Amino acid sequence: MGDPNLLEVLTEEGEHADKHIDYSFQMSEQSLSSRETSFLINEETMPAKRFNLFLRRRLMFQKNQQSKDSIFFRDGIRQIDFVLSYADDIKKDAELKAERRKEFEKNLRKTGLELEIEDKRDSEDGRTYFVKIHAPWEVLVTYAEVLGIKMPIKESDIPRPTHTPMSYVLGPVRLPPSVKYPHPEYFTAQFSRHRQELFLIEDQATFFPSSSRNRIVYYILSRCPFGIEDGKKRFGIERLLNSNTYSSAYPLHDGQYWKPSEPPNPTNERYILHQNWARFSYFYKEQPLDLIKNYYGEKIGIYFVFLGFYTEMLSFAAVVGLACFIYGLLSMEDNTSSTEICDPEIGGQMIMCPLCDQVCDYWRLNSTCMASKFSHLFDNESTVFFAIFMGIWVTLFLEFWKQRQARLEYEWDLVDFEEEQQQLQLRPEFEAMCKHRKLNPVTKEMEPYMPLYARIPWYFLSGATVTLWMSLVVTSMVAVIVYRLSVFATFASFMESDASLKQVKSFLTPQITTSLTGSCLNFIVILILNFFYEKISAWITKMEIPRTYQEYESSLTLKMFLFQFVNFYSSCFYVAFFKGKFVGYPGKYTYLFDEWRSEECDPGGCLIELTTQLTIIMTGKQIFGNIKEAIYPLALNWWRRRKARTNSEKLYSRWEQDHDLESFGPLGLFYEYLETVIQFGFVTLFVASFPLAPLLALINNIVEIRVDAWKLTTQYRRTVASKAHSIGVWQDILYGMAVLSVATNAFIVAFTSDIIPRLVYYYAYSTNATQPMTGYVNNSLSVFLIADFPNHTAPSEKRDFITCRYRDYRYPPDDENKYFHNMQFWHVLAAKMTFIIVMEHVVFLVKFLLAWMIPDVPKDVVERIKREKLMTIKILHDFELNKLKENLGINSNEFAKHVMIEENKAQLAKSTI
Repeated sequence: MGDPNLLEVLTEEGEHADKHIDYSFQMSEQSLSSRETSFLINEETMPAKRFNLFLRRRLMFQKNQQSKDSIFFRDGIRQIDFVLSYADDIKKDAELKAERRKEFEKNLRKTGLELEIEDKRDSEDGRTYFVKIHAPWEVLVTYAEVLGIKMPIKESDIPRPTHTPMSYVLGPVRLPPSVKYPHPEYFTAQFSRHRQELFLIEDQATFFPSSSRNRIVYYILSRCPFGIEDGKKRFGIERLLNSNTYSSAYPLHDGQYWKPSEPPNPTNERYILHQNWARFSYFYKEQPLDLIKNYYGEKIGIYFVFLGFYTEMLSFAAVVGLACFIYGLLSMEDNTSSTEICDPEIGGQMIMCPLCDQVCDYWRLNSTCMASKFSHLFDNESTVFFAIFMGIWVTLFLEFWKQRQARLEYEWDLVDFEEEQQQLQLRPEFEAMCKHRKLNPVTKEMEPYMPLYARIPWYFLSGATVTLWMSLVVTSMVAVIVYRLSVFATFASFMESDASLKQVKSFLTPQITTSLTGSCLNFIVILILNFFYEKISAWITKMEIPRTYQEYESSLTLKMFLFQFVNFYSSCFYVAFFKGKFVGYPGKYTYLFDEWRSEECDPGGCLIELTTQLTIIMTGKQIFGNIKEAIYPLALNWWRRRKARTNSEKLYSRWEQDHDLESFGPLGLFYEYLETVIQFGFVTLFVASFPLAPLLALINNIVEIRVDAWKLTTQYRRTVASKAHSIGVWQDILYGMAVLSVATNAFIVAFTSDIIPRLVYYYAYSTNATQPMTGYVNNSLSVFLIADFPNHTAPSEKRDFITCRYRDYRYPPDDENKYFHNMQFWHVLAAKMTFIIVMEHVVFLVKFLLAWMIPDVPKDVVERIKREKLMTIKILHDFELNKLKENLGINSNEFAKHVMIEENKAQLAKSTI
């Protein structure tokens, strides 16, 4: 303290800090309820302890020579809780925007917030202003009470769950205790500024975590007015951002992700997260969930809990699916059906009817030898077992998730959290657009009201748009079908005529070639439609003017999920349940638009084509999604920094570094959930056709967790913390898909797979006792007389054979009921329907039994919740009792005697009654 100039500055600032501070706050009726409308915060004198802390910290800072990672005002004391940025605007509305900013910042100061503005000359790009916002203690305690934020009152005496014997086996995946549990557990209570002595306040500067601070500031920003325009009060930072009055609004990261912060900055949680969570080398490690919750808030935290739990459960399904695939691989050579198809004396002698009119030629069954072997990989006895297993797995997943969610609510202190505190708040946009008011019969207060007639036109537009785009999906699917039908003949004739393709034809048949190219084309169309629909659905949802945040998210979720469900699954549903089912028979085929003949399945069934379709769409979507999530923000941030670095000699401050990052956006988490739920559909709805789907999903999710962690930690601005006690409407969607998956897998096994026809032949039609499946291929193919072909369908060249074979159960041409379905057809159909009914009833019975046996809330969690409530009530009771004694000035012994007398009187009265 040898510098006299510094001492002079400190003295001046100390005198200034010692003055009377008066914060007055007047809120608009539109933006807050009556209990929040106005309040007065008065503080007599700054405590000596705080002033001493001010002096100590001030000595560590020299004016205009702060560290570029500083998260404090220039005084080095007040922490930056939020940052607004804007650039000079030369357009005609520049004056209006400047006036809005002036009024908005003036009203922010009235609420008690403290602002510090960085001039554009000090910014690196030389044109951006930064408004730094600090919430002082008085504002924090007031709004913590308004928002019902829970804060610690006593360290918990409930021990953390003890490690099981498996914990030692799982030791390598565990994180250090200091990372996994960064803070001790506490008993908590809703904060009250009139009971501050009750709470564990060691230092006012660190009592409220940064996530709570930025949540409080954003709450004020979203409701602060900035003027009257067109006769209506305008308010909210979102409206200012939409009008480009401000270019961005964001809380600060607490430091660099690649190095720890230096004093006096607080502990750099961003660095800890990057080291223990966002590194790909830690793919096998558990996630630091408490640290994620503390830094990003409960809403983002619960997403990563869900994604991690889902990934853990997928590991069990992946192991069983891989075992089923290995079984198919090992039994492929011993499969009687593919052996007969590949046998030159059996499959080589079977002449099959042409697969298209005129251009396609007759072909021999053994040309599909390799395709039949590949089909057996996924269409074997284990298919039925795996379909039933996945029906039970999905039930266990959802039931155990409910338990995990209940445990999480306790651990993160969300047991009494009410969604009304956040999700059911009126959206500022709704309040601004409403011209009418209506009396709330519950609160007896006048609230903004939007009459139904004002909403109906937008509802109609919304419904019409969703219907139109879903119709576009169906139209694009039909277009892909037409493509497959039109190019199949080209592939067939080209591959038949070109001798150089003789080796390729053994494993790449015209059917497989058409299916592969069609699936790739379909995937490209899906991505294009999805890109445009995302933009349109978000715009339409805003135009509907939803009343609350919950209504907004529910409306957008319904639109996006319905569209993506149809977009991603329609082609799989077509292959699984429609392709090859309405073909007709030679001489009487069915035609699409009276021009293209309906597609037929491979002689081994359509399951291999469904597997191909599912693999291409699922794998392509996952690879494309991960690349997009990693490359897009990286490239965008690189370009933004490249454009900004014009004044490299300037201080590249913490707020400028975050300004150059990409914004996660209010819908960032929504798209993450949507992506996971769509993947869940691939894993459950069609898993009977592709037992490796859970394994692919598992690998993707292991990468997805680290990609999401990396981009949130390094490439995106810090998000505003918000609360959530569940995954919301997505849980209902998962339950719906779980129920639907039982039906779809039962139908896939029955109608798409070849399992049921084989079983019928095995038990009812086989004549070989030692090898029951011998002769199945011949039995499953019907006979057609070539002379019965209409002239416009038969190949032009004459052949030396008189019949050809096709896949169906029909009477031969020499029977009096020729080409009608025979009795075996009806037996197979009855067996299929019986299997569907039995499988669905068995799986649903097991599902209901499991749901009944597994409690939603674990017993130990129930006991812990009861213990915490009891202790919290006791602590509050003791606090109020002590406060009452202090206020009354009663001696403790006399007071205890008085209480005992009163209790005895009450007991006597009770016994008398």
